[in-house]
Amino acid sequence: MKSCPKCDQQNTDEAHFCQSCGAAFPSSASQVSADENELVRTFIGPTKALLFSLQRGWSWDRADNHYIEKFRRFSNGGRPRFALSWHWPAFLVDPFLWFLYRKMYVYAFVYAVGPVISAYLTGDFTVGIVWRIMAGVSANYIYFWHVKEHVKEITAKKTLDNAAQERSLRETGGIQMYVVWVGLALNVLLLALMLQVIREGPPGEDPFQSDPSQPAPERKYF
Repeated sequence: MKSCPKCDQQNTDEAHFCQSCGAAFPSSASQVSADENELVRTFIGPTKALLFSLQRGWSWDRADNHYIEKFRRFSNGGRPRFALSWHWPAFLVDPFLWFLYRKMYVYAFVYAVGPVISAYLTGDFTVGIVWRIMAGVSANYIYFWHVKEHVKEITAKKTLDNAAQERSLRETGGIQMYVVWVGLALNVLLLALMLQVIREGPPGEDPFQSDPSQPAPERKYF
């Protein structure tokens, strides 16, 4: 028999959870944590990405290792909470493309429409920088909740066996590679437009505008 560290209830040696309060015994808790990490890794996917951290600087590494390290900051003490972090790809790349790349469609829509509406209402196109900063600060936390909610939803389906569960995690999570090519195409198009503007120079004078140095034409009245 072993006693529960939380309520002192006696339980059998084979028990993983207290039969009285439901608390997990230490060995079981660590196993559950390890299992959750594997589910998160499956959802994120094994793809490599250009990543940045204060400890290692820029690196080409597996994205799941990077995000699991980031996610620990949001679940310190067992309860999810916001912690300040920075996401360079979401800041440097168009946030709309990054959220679309990670299959967060609602946020992709918000970051596609939000900067345009803000620029229209304020008349200031630099407002897009504010949206990029917002994405850089919040992207890790938003992705943390995206992963957490989908993993919980998929694992709650009792009709799925282990193989079906893994397949569902991979299909729902992961990335969309076509977004990379869309991003490259948009940036090439933007570069071509900028080069065209530079080549043409500033717009010329309006051909219908009269020259102020010339006398005004004589008006004839009938």
